[in-house]
Amino acid sequence: MEHFDWIADERHALATLLSGLTPAQLATPSLCGAWTVQQVFGHLTVPLTVGLPQFALAMLAARGNFDRANDVLARKAAAAGPTALARLLHDRADSRFTPPGGDWHAPLTDVIVHGQDIRRPLGLAHEFAPERLRAILDYLVTDAAHRGFVPAGRLAGLALTASDLGWTWGVGALVEGPAEALALVMTGRAAALADLQGPGVETLRGRLVGERPPG
Repeated sequence: MEHFDWIADERHALATLLSGLTPAQLATPSLCGAWTVQQVFGHLTVPLTVGLPQFALAMLAARGNFDRANDVLARKAAAAGPTALARLLHDRADSRFTPPGGDWHAPLTDVIVHGQDIRRPLGLAHEFAPERLRAILDYLVTDAAHRGFVPAGRLAGLALTASDLGWTWGVGALVEGPAEALALVMTGRAAALADLQGPGVETLRGRLVGERPPG
């Protein structure tokens, strides 16, 4: 399977999930800042529908604040409703959009992490192909991931181990657990810390406290 096929596959899975959610589930707070489950779905459609000129206008309206522009666009997209959002995710699942200067790793990481922002609060399980999780873990420890995913310094002095993949990175205090939980914590989701163990967990917890909510 080609890398963009992985991304399309995850988008289709989320679109199918969305089609079966109740209004109460859609209104559930996600793991992603102040967004509800429906608003995370909205965010996932933004790269599929908003071109660079539109995003530039949103940035202008937000006075250059990326987080504010991102929030406004996600909420506006979410207002289309679950039926329209599911259709968009299905119809445009094959989009090859990548952020300026980025490659396929960014949209793959985005759809997997935000998918778990949705599933975890709803108590829904999802089995990811190991090669997809390995790909995003490899990406999250690179300098490229500092833009939008892992601020510089968050992982300093830590030794990370995905116990279900045999994946390791870094030197220092051990943080160990399932690859999915590790990816979530690396991207700022403190709720997944409970699934990790090792002396580095408290160090990582301290670094996440006070950070802006993930978006």
